[in-house]
Amino acid sequence: MASIRSNSIPPFIVMDVLEKAQELERSGAQVIHLEIGEPDFDTPHKITEAAIAAIQQGKTHYTHSLGILPLREAIAEHYQKRYSVSVSPDQVIVAMGTSNALLLTLCSLLDPGDQVILSNPCYACYPNFVRYIGGEPVSITVHAEQGFALEPAAIRQRLSPRTRAILINSPSNPTGNLLPPDHMRQIAELGPYVISDEIYHGLVYGEREHSILEFTDHAFVLNGFSKLYAMTGWRLGYIIAPKELVRPIQKSQQNLFICASSVSQWAGLAALTMEHPEIPRMLATYDERRKFTIKSLRELGMGVAVEPTGAFYVLADARRFSSDSYELAFDLLNRAHVAVAPGIDFGSNAEGFLRFSYANSLENIAEGMRRLKEYLARPSPQFGNTPGSRTKGSDVGKS
Repeated sequence: MASIRSNSIPPFIVMDVLEKAQELERSGAQVIHLEIGEPDFDTPHKITEAAIAAIQQGKTHYTHSLGILPLREAIAEHYQKRYSVSVSPDQVIVAMGTSNALLLTLCSLLDPGDQVILSNPCYACYPNFVRYIGGEPVSITVHAEQGFALEPAAIRQRLSPRTRAILINSPSNPTGNLLPPDHMRQIAELGPYVISDEIYHGLVYGEREHSILEFTDHAFVLNGFSKLYAMTGWRLGYIIAPKELVRPIQKSQQNLFICASSVSQWAGLAALTMEHPEIPRMLATYDERRKFTIKSLRELGMGVAVEPTGAFYVLADARRFSSDSYELAFDLLNRAHVAVAPGIDFGSNAEGFLRFSYANSLENIAEGMRRLKEYLARPSPQFGNTPGSRTKGSDVGKS
């Protein structure tokens, strides 16, 4: 019999969508994938060449548990150049992706019953991570009309003696919106540690993203290489931590994971220290897709109150078509072979919304929108044929 912990964790519904889509593809269907937040580009060639060279040079063994020093130095230099903040390489812990980095960070901070404040909607796995290690997620409702911005005043009202951290993500998954810098400044002044997931930094169109370290050093930065450098499968991320918490994180790393992949670390070093002409081309392509996706969704009657200017997502209001995003997403998949992420995956306040990822070719996005238009013109959705349990955390969204 499975443990209570493993039984109680809810599914990551977007993965259920993907796996159902793959099942349909095995049966011969041609599915348009707008559900997954994964770059559709190859990793820039200088990065892959660096990895090949590392293998050929025998750099395939355990590394220091904090990560190889040249990479930690490059991360510190990157934050100095991009954000004008001073970071010591000794504050950097290299991890196996930002999910791994978040788990290590929360392990260093939380005792059972400690609280982490986050937005609703938010990345689907955040509250699950907090609960998994015995913490309590406290969610703050954010609104489409305000660009889903987390309001400092609303956070202040929910602070308690058990509040250990405030978790922010800008640019955001699932919304694609950026948190205004003044909001970040005010959040930094509230007192608890701020955990800032900065994995979508660099994927910004017409604006400038900000690091939490510009406003406070009482914070953790989570970042990595998956999104900007199209390195999702390399599983490489990092934490920039307050000095007093580096050793606790390091001990967890030593026991749970030993170290990040040595080959991936050398590839990450190349990512940060070399020029990659592929990246500006990626950004221009994403921006073209972004504009097309927003325009198309609005023409179809989906609501996009504030245009997202980061990451590669649009969280669109589909409530005029259905109040049940889960059933709507799977009906769209089954009947039109278009895969999207249901809003309920990201919190109760995203119910009735659908998340569209434009990490796909413009041709495929256009075909997906054509199918969506045809689907919405039908008399009514015919819900059913959805997989397993859809349970998401029942307390997400209470405020």
